[in-house]
Amino acid sequence: MNHRAEEMLRFVEENDIKFIRLAFCDIFGVQKNIAIMASQLPAAIRQGISFDASAIRGFSNVEESDLFLIPDLDTFALMPWRPSQGCVGRFFCNICYPDGRPFEGDSRRLLQNLTQRAAQAGLSFQVGPECEFYLFKTDADGEPLLEPYDRAGYFDISPVDKGENVRREICLALEEMGVQPERSHHEQGPGQNEIDFHCSSPLRAADHLMTLRTAVKAISAQNGLYASFLPKPLPDKSGSGLHINLSLYRDGHNLFEDFQHHPHPEAASFLAGILAHMGEITAIANPLPGSYRRFGSCEAPTAVNWSSQNRSTLVRIPAASGNDCRIEVRSPDPACNPYSTILLLLEAGLEGIEQKLPLSAACTGDARLADDPRLPSSLGQALDRMQQSAFVRRALPSRLIESFIQAKREEFARYESSGDRDRYEQQHYFRIV
Repeated sequence: MNHRAEEMLRFVEENDIKFIRLAFCDIFGVQKNIAIMASQLPAAIRQGISFDASAIRGFSNVEESDLFLIPDLDTFALMPWRPSQGCVGRFFCNICYPDGRPFEGDSRRLLQNLTQRAAQAGLSFQVGPECEFYLFKTDADGEPLLEPYDRAGYFDISPVDKGENVRREICLALEEMGVQPERSHHEQGPGQNEIDFHCSSPLRAADHLMTLRTAVKAISAQNGLYASFLPKPLPDKSGSGLHINLSLYRDGHNLFEDFQHHPHPEAASFLAGILAHMGEITAIANPLPGSYRRFGSCEAPTAVNWSSQNRSTLVRIPAASGNDCRIEVRSPDPACNPYSTILLLLEAGLEGIEQKLPLSAACTGDARLADDPRLPSSLGQALDRMQQSAFVRRALPSRLIESFIQAKREEFARYESSGDRDRYEQQHYFRIV
């Protein structure tokens, strides 16, 4: 056992950590975990902990059901909302077959591989997510109600903004877990909130999003509330987005610096690659039938275009300087698998660089009315685009693609055939997303 592992085992013992959660993400973006006693951690580090993958939707069949979770020791965090005596730690894990081969459905490993491949070409990335969510009231039994926690609006303050103290608790918990929140505030919708992260590596950014979801759900529940990451929980109110800020570096230099005045050719092709493939990525970035109800309202994009600062475009270039220079991709929503979404955005950008794709002219005016290619208008259309995409088949293993498309087509068919789609979404998604 190496020095890092020995240090971790000593830390666990000295800090009375009794339970270890081994966490991973399924292909749809849902976090799963298994809890082991701390005494089992050495075995988990050496050979992994097995689980029945046939019970995880989209993973495996019963004939080859055994997979192993291997903890990533750099992801350890205590869960601050759990008891301090006999406390609980958590690792994110990579997933392997019994013979040690990486599992094709492990989107976290795929993102790791991409960043390593880019590094060999002298390229690196920084990713800064901005995640929106709603807080709802609960009934006497703790069951969620479709009633927002407050009636505040954008940037409102207490007492109108009732979520202020909840956001404070969430941000403090995230800091204890090694995540650096940069900003938090009330969003446009009643009961709607946003927490933004300090930029980090692609893998860490995706890990942080999974941590955020867990922390938000747990701390909201402790406050008698229910947190929802549905993209459009209230049909007539603002939808929740997951805006993803991306910076591109070559040999340590931010290629998006001064992009508005002197665009770097590689940065321009990187952006062009994302625009070229965004329609094929959309089923991954917007994976629920209700995701498409968000498009076109409250600054959520419908067309494939870009601009400087205009928030109605798919991609905008925020006003910034130095290492803060970046692009912001505005179509994804917080129900997505963050590993797969970030992976495909970066793969699209890298392909743009490899092919030296030219960047179209910036959009002016209301981007939703522009004569530009459109994003898919339904999950069904998005799945068609994904299934026909040679790019997606180059970026993702075929097994993952087919499992995802099959499950989502079945999901979309049930949604389409339901008599009342609002009621269907409340019954099938509101309590779990």
